[in-house]
Amino acid sequence: MIRIFFATIFCISFLAPVFAEEELTCFELRTYYTNEGQLDALHARFRDHTVTLFEKHGMTNFIYWEPVENEEQILVYLLGYPDMAARDASWKAFRNDPVWKKAYADSTEGGKLVRKVDSVFLELTDYSPVATFPATSAAPTYELRRYTTSEGKLDGLDARFRDHTIGLFKKHGITNLPYFHLADGQEGSENTLLYFISAPSIESRNASFKAFGGDPAWEAARDASEKDGKLLVKKGVHSQFLKTTDYSPVK
Repeated sequence: MIRIFFATIFCISFLAPVFAEEELTCFELRTYYTNEGQLDALHARFRDHTVTLFEKHGMTNFIYWEPVENEEQILVYLLGYPDMAARDASWKAFRNDPVWKKAYADSTEGGKLVRKVDSVFLELTDYSPVATFPATSAAPTYELRRYTTSEGKLDGLDARFRDHTIGLFKKHGITNLPYFHLADGQEGSENTLLYFISAPSIESRNASFKAFGGDPAWEAARDASEKDGKLLVKKGVHSQFLKTTDYSPVK
């Protein structure tokens, strides 16, 4: 990887994480929706060309996934950059690279692979326990969780995670990974918390959440944080289980 060694980047307190050599302040979560029957071809293009070219042009590859249940045939991945200006410069250089142009042309001779791309820009919260995804010896189950708060309640949700939830997740066997807010200027930036966790399996994850949900410490923290009203909107939690691709830098 370009500047970051995944196995060694941990934040040992709930302070802002520190990166090796050059701090990354801009993160981009990208979701590609493929045309029917083209997911394997997209994986091949990333495996054989795109990941290496991203690195060549100064992007930090973190992790690549597809959903455990992938009816929409999508690819999800996370990149990091020193800042937004560096991000834009890297993408410009990537798109103008003759190697990329040839790889793209060759891979789309029978039609475009991707029908839609979603991109969101993220900033680490001040309480994120880790700065990125540590390397693992076995591919766990990852989970992307996105919370939407009522107006003016994001600070309260952050406080609950900072002071209670993260510690209780750890207590019940849930591995905390990066926690993000949406970067300013995007839709939902004032009311969204997006974070990742992992567990050995979906079954163990479910058992851990059951124990967490029944923990008196959690019930007390939840009730105290919501004495002036619920923090989340109705149906304000979205969850997606993910598995890493074979070419993901982190498994």
